[in-house]
Amino acid sequence: ISHPGFEEQIETVNNTLKEIDLGDKPNIYVFNKIDAYRWVEKDEFDAMPVGKENFSLEDLKRTWIGKGNSPSVFISAKQKQNIDEFKEKLYNMAREIHAKRYPYDNFLY
Repeated sequence: ISHPGFEEQIETVNNTLKEIDLGDKPNIYVFNKIDAYRWVEKDEFDAMPVGKENFSLEDLKRTWIGKGNSPSVFISAKQKQNIDEFKEKLYNMAREIHAKRYPYDNFLY
């Protein structure tokens, strides 16, 4: 999330997954390095349009990034922030896939 071109990185990964016929697989957007994310608060009298550099992390979570079709989680692996949330989302996704493939096996319940 701290990289200025993270949106292009997401697009590249999604295109690569489509090219190798994995574009329809479930995924989780993991936005790492929230500890390194920086933004510039826009002055209320600044007439320039708002750019992506003016969005706080909380603002980004309320946009397509946090509310898209795929689950997303914002973490700092270095500082161990939100790792439990990431593990829970990953486990729940694996449990859903398992339940669809093996409906009579309650191993993950």
